[in-house]
Amino acid sequence: MAAAAPVRNDKREIFGWTMYDWANSAFSTTVVTVFLNPYLTGIAQAAADTNGVLRVLGFSIQYDSFFLYCVSLSVLLQVFILPLLGAIADYSHLRKRMLVLFAVLGSSATVLMFFIVPGQHLLGGLLLILGNLSFGASIVFYNAYLPDIASADQQDRVSSAGFAMGYAGGGLLLLLNLVLFTLKDSLGLETAFVARLSLASAGLWWLGFSLITFLTLRPRHAVRQLPPGESLLTVGFKQLGSTFREIRRFPQTVRYLVAYLFFNDGIQTVIVIAALFATQELGMTTETSIVVVLMIQVVAFGGAYFYGWLAGKIGAFRALISSLLIWSVVVVYAFAGMTSLTPVLGMEQRQLEFWLLAFVVAIILGGSQALSRSLFARMIPVGREAEFFSFYEVSERGTSWMGPFLFAFVNDLTGSFRYGILSVIVLFIVGLTILVTVNVPRAIAEAGRESDAPLQPAGAGAD
Repeated sequence: MAAAAPVRNDKREIFGWTMYDWANSAFSTTVVTVFLNPYLTGIAQAAADTNGVLRVLGFSIQYDSFFLYCVSLSVLLQVFILPLLGAIADYSHLRKRMLVLFAVLGSSATVLMFFIVPGQHLLGGLLLILGNLSFGASIVFYNAYLPDIASADQQDRVSSAGFAMGYAGGGLLLLLNLVLFTLKDSLGLETAFVARLSLASAGLWWLGFSLITFLTLRPRHAVRQLPPGESLLTVGFKQLGSTFREIRRFPQTVRYLVAYLFFNDGIQTVIVIAALFATQELGMTTETSIVVVLMIQVVAFGGAYFYGWLAGKIGAFRALISSLLIWSVVVVYAFAGMTSLTPVLGMEQRQLEFWLLAFVVAIILGGSQALSRSLFARMIPVGREAEFFSFYEVSERGTSWMGPFLFAFVNDLTGSFRYGILSVIVLFIVGLTILVTVNVPRAIAEAGRESDAPLQPAGAGAD
């Protein structure tokens, strides 16, 4: 079996793997970040009463909270479902089929967003929940392929290439949709129609480019037959229980995961509140903040490749730490800088400084995310890739409330966005403090993985 397994570091397969980042990033940028929130909120507002209260399945909520509740519910479902799906994938060797299944489910739900019209806010919420849940599930199986397709010494480079392709793909479709949005009047198109078309385009983009991934990724093992009287659900629970019982054997991996929980929440919080900070604190327009998002997508493409190169020079662990130190500096500068109203290059100096700070964020954004993934891939026990990457995804999504809560709490206490954003540095400090105590070589040895130095012999499978 080992001799017949696909060779690692195959350029065609690696390209196919990175194309899934190109494909699914359209959902993050076009759907979640830009178009769906204002469109779905507008439909919810039309369905609300004169006090702005919306009735949803017997509950009364403010119409402008509907989108956030749907996102929160989809994340909560991921916390409970993803580890089970990962366990099923690792036991059954159905990893590729499950990637295909959830990619098709998520992209189809996104295409169907074209049919969200006034009075269909519940349909919109359901499609958002299904799309976001499927997006998270597919990422688990996608990430789990990294140690399969790349040897340890190539995983930083490959992971960085994946994130770079994601920024490029997501940014390109967003740019095309924003151009269409700008030209809608001259084309005789209504705003609502363009918004629905943009949402559907993300689903078509996701599904269409995923076909490249489906055609190039190769399974590593034959599908394992279920024992008599068992189902995928029962073996999944048993596999998950076995992992929880054995997790004490991998203390360094667990420590790294806890560190990631904190510093990644800091990263995600800065991303989430950046646009709010720009408009509310610096007086920038919403249109300008969207252009900043596009700039970040473009620069992050090069930043991801830069950090892949840097990891090859100083090691992924040191490169990751350097990126987190820069994130901390960014937070401090957001607190103390950007105060001057002096006109510079047609804008206030503080707004120009925000552009420069966003440029720095773009460089470190892809690098910190890519190296976090590739480092974790080396610490995963052999044969438990999907399961452990489900924990990784849950750490990213299931705790993403901490940073926004901390920001909101401090902002309420002080009445200042600047003190609110400064509070986020706590997450970076805690994450870095835990991260520097992780013994990466020991974690690799505990997981039964290869070291960074030698290439794995051709033909050695990993699943």
